[in-house]
Amino acid sequence: MKEELKLYFRRLSFLFLLLVVFPGLSFGVWWLKADKKASILILDKTVPNKDFREHLGIFWAMEYEKFVNPETDELYKLDQDYFGYFPSDQEDGKYGFVKDFSNYSQSELDQLAESSDIIYYADTYGVYRNDFENEEDADEPSKKIYGGLNSNEVRLIELAQEKEKTVLLEYNSMASPTAKGLRSQMENSIGVRWTGWVARYFDELDTAINKGLPDWLISNYLDQHEQSWPHQGPGLVFVNESGQIEVFEDQKDYQNTIPYIRTPGRNKANFRLPEIVPYPDWFDVVLVQREFQVISYYDIEPTNEGLERLRAMGLPRFFPAVVFRPNGKGRSYYIAGDFADAKLNLGSAKFAGLPTLWRGFYSVANHRDRHGFFWNYYQPLISQIFSEAHRSK
Repeated sequence: MKEELKLYFRRLSFLFLLLVVFPGLSFGVWWLKADKKASILILDKTVPNKDFREHLGIFWAMEYEKFVNPETDELYKLDQDYFGYFPSDQEDGKYGFVKDFSNYSQSELDQLAESSDIIYYADTYGVYRNDFENEEDADEPSKKIYGGLNSNEVRLIELAQEKEKTVLLEYNSMASPTAKGLRSQMENSIGVRWTGWVARYFDELDTAINKGLPDWLISNYLDQHEQSWPHQGPGLVFVNESGQIEVFEDQKDYQNTIPYIRTPGRNKANFRLPEIVPYPDWFDVVLVQREFQVISYYDIEPTNEGLERLRAMGLPRFFPAVVFRPNGKGRSYYIAGDFADAKLNLGSAKFAGLPTLWRGFYSVANHRDRHGFFWNYYQPLISQIFSEAHRSK
């Protein structure tokens, strides 16, 4: 009986350590860590509901690093401390409201750029009628409610760079529905040119098996290829802003099955990231000026046939994934992927060492689980970018 009691208490002690002591110590270490006061401006126009998925990961990383809003001396609030679209409960018959700087005067924009330490355009695609209502014709484009860059948002980036602030633009920050004139202005300012192509990996291209393939994708492809869709198995779909669609088949056109994000072990900025990460979501193909430094790049390992197709499409062998250009005390970053999109339950950020723990649970090789990508790549990337900006300001 005594031995059984000893065993019972040992197990109870272990559970107490696991569930109470270790979390308590972890929270205590986080709580004792010094606050980092920094004025961080986040723009997210793609917020159709209150999961805030397009900037959730950014705010989690900010809270974990204890970035504090200097105006309130409090941690940044996910549902309040950003610009863009704010969804409502629709009890008043409205989808939501807009809070941005489209009506700012030039002096107000200049003051905003001066007071901001970091500016991050997370997503400018916007919200559309089909985000809130079931539309009958899924093949037709949905009516835009709000989205795309405006002239003041482009001007703010220009002013921020003049003042040597850290700016970040992510996937779709310059693409549709932004007007081409404003896109060109932003491209000239940031030093990144969009090729007009975006791409995404799909586990299965057989339309009879994968019901998740977008209707517009299939419809447009059939119109361009005599109503024929011969594709099966894994593949990579390229979509041009003109509507042109090209499908790359695994092993026929490329060999990596899933696009890899490769980070050289000795990248010039010394970012500590996994050398290879599979990435199955949307990314845009961009070209950058020579002064940009590459943190990570996409590699699909095209076959000879695939390489010829890429050349015909005006695309390079490798595609930039994360790049930056030094700008005095600041840096200009471009993230060519929908990395911030985090429809995940991340839990509380107020525990030191939590990302290391989750990296042990979630394998970076499991591309079907976005937790693995977040904990192994995106969270350490954003934490390092923001911490570098805070040190340099």
